[in-house]
Amino acid sequence: MQILTALLAGLLFGAGLIVSGMSNPAKVLGFLDLAGRWDPSLCFVMVGAIAVGAFAFALARRRRRSYLGLAMQVPTAARVTPRLVLGSVVFGVGWGIAGLCPGPALVAIGAGSTKAVGFVVAMLVGMVVFEVVEAVKRKRQPV
Repeated sequence: MQILTALLAGLLFGAGLIVSGMSNPAKVLGFLDLAGRWDPSLCFVMVGAIAVGAFAFALARRRRRSYLGLAMQVPTAARVTPRLVLGSVVFGVGWGIAGLCPGPALVAIGAGSTKAVGFVVAMLVGMVVFEVVEAVKRKRQPV
């Protein structure tokens, strides 16, 4: 049941990205182009996502188990750290250059976008580099 639910949620998410235009890099770059031909339509997508997310997180915080019986895993970190800011900046710059972020890039691959394939390969390389750097840091820390 968990796999079926994950599949249905992923399909719904992907369909939402397609309908909203979030998987179209040109539309996303139009939204990010504040000094040029700005396309404000994605503001509605973001406001809607924030509203749904706020409601879902508020509901999740009151529960100990999901509707499938799994333990709830709600993020608890609240501090803004330099590492968080740096990661956000890198994410934003990548989004601004490519017009894609991870979810829409996967949807765009399904639609046959070669640009999205390059983006996902670069993203995976970045994830591997991060894991290697973190492993080296852990080894160097005293026990």
